[in-house]
Amino acid sequence: MRPVNLRINSGAIGIGALIIFIAMILVAGITASVIIQTMNQMQNRAMETGRETIRDISAGIEVRQVSGYVVDGKIDQLAIYIAPIAGSESIDLSYTVIKISNGRKEVFLSYDDDMFSDGITNGLFQTLNSSNLTSSTYGIIVIRDSDDSCSARYPVIDDGDLVVLMVNTTKCFSGISPRTEVRGSVVPEFGVSGIISFVTPPALIDQIVELQP
Repeated sequence: MRPVNLRINSGAIGIGALIIFIAMILVAGITASVIIQTMNQMQNRAMETGRETIRDISAGIEVRQVSGYVVDGKIDQLAIYIAPIAGSESIDLSYTVIKISNGRKEVFLSYDDDMFSDGITNGLFQTLNSSNLTSSTYGIIVIRDSDDSCSARYPVIDDGDLVVLMVNTTKCFSGISPRTEVRGSVVPEFGVSGIISFVTPPALIDQIVELQP
């Protein structure tokens, strides 16, 4: 009877080992599947991050010039000339913010689609009714737009375009006085921000003054 018991015990051990082996294969398969899925997710995230990084580096806005309009010895309006940087993707100005400070107060301005002109009429600073601008809005005047991409509802600028962002500084700061340091930026939805940086002259005599560069 002892040989029969040995065979039964050996068979039971063999079946147990087989079950353990199958379980190990199943666990290894599940683990491999999880690892592959995780690797795919990481690869997709890495590719998306790479695309966003390239876009943020290669896109953006350049401030070409800033002019001021003088009323009663203070700057009443700013005209900020902007263009996309070389090789930039299209920039939607409806998602672009102007951040500007006179050293004592900082304001953030967004685009008002009621304050738009597709060209200059009756002089740059008279084209828009600046009294309709507020301390939180700016307007747009198109200077150059060969493909008509920039409209009141969809103010998109791309390669070769040049537009002016109009700011009512009387509404923002009660005007900008002489010898005032002004700093700020034009911040697009993505990409490089355009820099605003100038100091107003010691005396504001002329009605139009060039401030930057």
